[in-house]
Amino acid sequence: MIFSKKAIFAALILVFSLSAATAQSRKTRITREEYIDRYKSIAVDQKERYGIPASITMAQGILESDCGNSWLSKESNNHFGIKCKRNWTGGKVYYDDDAKGECFRAYATVEESYHDHAEFLDTQARYDALFAYADTDYKSWAHGLKKAGYATAPDYAERLIRIIEESKLYLLDRPDGERLYASQTGRPTSDDSFTEGSSVQNAQEGTLVDPDNYRVTINAHMGYNIYDANGVHYVLAKEDDSFENIGRKFRLSARNLRKFNDIGDKHSRPMPGEVIYIEKKKKRWSGDSRLHICREGDTPYAIGQKYGIRTRNIEKMNHLKPGARLRTGQEIRIK
Repeated sequence: MIFSKKAIFAALILVFSLSAATAQSRKTRITREEYIDRYKSIAVDQKERYGIPASITMAQGILESDCGNSWLSKESNNHFGIKCKRNWTGGKVYYDDDAKGECFRAYATVEESYHDHAEFLDTQARYDALFAYADTDYKSWAHGLKKAGYATAPDYAERLIRIIEESKLYLLDRPDGERLYASQTGRPTSDDSFTEGSSVQNAQEGTLVDPDNYRVTINAHMGYNIYDANGVHYVLAKEDDSFENIGRKFRLSARNLRKFNDIGDKHSRPMPGEVIYIEKKKKRWSGDSRLHICREGDTPYAIGQKYGIRTRNIEKMNHLKPGARLRTGQEIRIK
């Protein structure tokens, strides 16, 4: 069979086009190393705030989103395969998973997906047992996630552990994890990481401080001094202050401020000099002390505010009912 020059030329154009498309597809696909470099700072942030191992967060993101290459992650920024559930009021996409056309959460940014993943684990009662494990015990967390029903794959825990160990993600769980990971893997540190040893950063008057973006003490921000307790930042309320006023200064809703401070009454106002946390308190004390000795008037809430620990975690650790009264001299576990 003899082909015309025109047909041969058209065939060559098609071959070159397919080759270029394949090369472009390969070029735009994110590698595992690139994915880790891009999002490891967020995972470390969630570890510091919630006590979830950064290695677990990264491994789940890698596995659930195929390193950000899956259709779901590209279409919705959902990197953890979290489904809508009844109380979800945000964006939605529909995707065939265990069943056809299932509803999945959609986010404006990948960072929102990481934050919602931490909130999801933190607020769902079936995951409570996980937080009894150390934030460096990635194996127990992996098996615990599978046991709690996070995923249906029978080898889910083993797959997470394999990813963590292949990519040395366990290094991120250690003190100064990002720098340790970078030094042992030859990968770059994050552009926005803080200089080691820095203790003070001054905010310029008139700018807003995003609590997600700092790890150090910030002084005199729009008339507020920012302090640290248990690695959690707080301010002291002023005369005639309100949660709405404080929230505007730090780009937080009044609702979230009340939630951070374990306050259920939406009409409440802070007292002058009262400690107001501007980010979520932790589940346990990170210092050396294990116990708090009660003074007259102490309550689980007051102890939680003193140590930067959530009230319900003080109650859980000490088997206390909500509103329980404490005795002077009573020993209260804080870790």
